[in-house]
Amino acid sequence: MSTDKTNIPAGSQPTSTGAVADSKPTFRFWRMFGLKQLDVYLIKKFLSTFLFSILLMALISCVIDYSEKVDSIVQKKTPFLEVANYYKNFVPHIVALLFPLFIFIATIFFTSKLAYKSEIIAILAGGVSYTRFLRPYVIGGGFLCVVSLVFNHWIIPLANKQRIAFEDKYINENNFKYASDNMHLGISKDTYVYLQNYSYSSNTGNHFTEEKIDGILLKEKLMANYVTYDTIKKIWHLHNVTIRKNDSAKESVVKVLEMEKKYPFTPYDLNRTDAIKEALTTSQLNDYVERERLHGRENLNFYYVEKQRRTAQPFAGFILTMIGVCIASRKIRGGSGLHLALGIVISAVYIMFLQVSTTFSTKANLNPFLAVWIPNFVFAIIAWFLYRKQVK
Repeated sequence: MSTDKTNIPAGSQPTSTGAVADSKPTFRFWRMFGLKQLDVYLIKKFLSTFLFSILLMALISCVIDYSEKVDSIVQKKTPFLEVANYYKNFVPHIVALLFPLFIFIATIFFTSKLAYKSEIIAILAGGVSYTRFLRPYVIGGGFLCVVSLVFNHWIIPLANKQRIAFEDKYINENNFKYASDNMHLGISKDTYVYLQNYSYSSNTGNHFTEEKIDGILLKEKLMANYVTYDTIKKIWHLHNVTIRKNDSAKESVVKVLEMEKKYPFTPYDLNRTDAIKEALTTSQLNDYVERERLHGRENLNFYYVEKQRRTAQPFAGFILTMIGVCIASRKIRGGSGLHLALGIVISAVYIMFLQVSTTFSTKANLNPFLAVWIPNFVFAIIAWFLYRKQVK
């Protein structure tokens, strides 16, 4: 019987079984990185499940957030483009907030489905070790960890800056009308200022005092009935000023009707809103903390915790990925539902653990590094225990 070659593509040869083999094998870029088809399959499943779940939750969060803010948005006739820009910056904020939780749930969800369909049994029966099976999870989790690190330290703070500015302008209308009462600031190592209150609408503060101290000696004390801030020249105008100087030998008092002085702080330094920590890149946060320390702020752990959180959170996602795959890779009677329920419980325990430890840092002066990283250390031990159990 003659072989019909009319339907065989050029450059191809029929095999002994009658199948057509391509003499020019297709190039796969992932082979450059030493990845096998199993790695690509699992990484695609992992990343696609994570992206779908996190974007779905981000969309739901946007709807809930809009329903809470819609009255203020409509009342102030906020332009549509500004609202759209706000939610463009809101999505990275909510994604970063939910990152560890949803990387964990995504891992459990798709791994449990693989186990339920006996795909994991087939992979391991084909001679693949459990350690080798974990490699695509390590690659996918590591990739998301690096992306999250970059976003947490540089990208998300820039988005938060615009998000917070929108909320201050259209939602939190009372935030910048008045600063707190009885404000104290250290503006240098030996100079301190006090202001009884400040109004942002009129740029006016009452009962201003500047004190220069040498050791335990009060060298100079300047008192003004009220002050105003020139936003263009960046200087302070002092009114009804009394200056008292003391050189330990004699004391002098000078009264001035009005004077101008340039101080290294602005009115917005008086309103120390903790939300500012979210709008600063890590380098800016370091500078801000140093400035606040100079200004005499006593407990700065709130900002140190934020700095450590930006690094610890991505690693938490990686650790939870390892826990998730170790839990969900075993086929059990309850199936995916039981795996997801167990995952939600572990996530809740992790979040509670983190919240308790950070509260100890901000309220009881626990070291911020320990406060943020202790949950990671504990769950890393759990991940190692589960891994060793699966290998056995």
